[in-house]
Formats: sequence, C-alpha cells, structure tokens
Amino acid sequence: MSRIMSTGLAKTGLLLGYKVARDTGSRLAGGAILAACGVAAFTVWNKDAGTARAAALTGLYVAAFGASHPLAKKIGAWPAVFTVTGAMALVSMIVGGRRAKSWHDG
Repeated sequence: MSRIMSTGLAKTGLLLGYKVARDTGSRLAGGAILAACGVAAFTVWNKDAGTARAAALTGLYVAAFGASHPLAKKIGAWPAVFTVTGAMALVSMIVGGRRAKSWHDG
C-alpha cells in the first residue's frame, strides 16, 4: 500500500505542480506543490525502502522535473509532463517498496 502512496505523491507533485503553475501563472505555487509532494514521497520511501533508495528516488524526482523542460520543447508541455511522470511512477513502483528483512533488522 505504501508503494502506491509514495508513487501517487510523486505523480501528484509532477502533474499538479505543473497544472497549478500553468493555470495560475505562478511558478512559486507550482514549485510549492512539487516540493511538498517530494518531501512527503521521500518520507514514505525512506520508511519503506531506506535512506539510500529514498535519496535516489528523490534525485530522480527532481531530475524528472528538470528533464520535462527541454523535453517540452520537443514534444509539447503536457506530453513531456506525462512522459516524465510515467517514468518516475514506474521506477517508484519497482524500487520504492518495502525492503526485504535481513539478519541485522532484528
């Protein structure tokens, strides 16, 4: 269930962040949504997948946001946002879940 939650948070941050920035003309408002969802997703990833994976997924989240800008010049804004969001969601579902217990987890 938490894998779905963290993936949903990442998707919401990328999609809603762009929509709010576009509809309001305020990059700050869109960025606030992107940041809030990113922090929330990191919290879930950290709990479930560990700090290293959470940091990597958060880095990918930020990279996806950054990659959407040049991609938008090639394929359009919404297609770019959908593309990076889909890629982020796929990786989150694969990597962002619960860790297998090891001998040192107690």
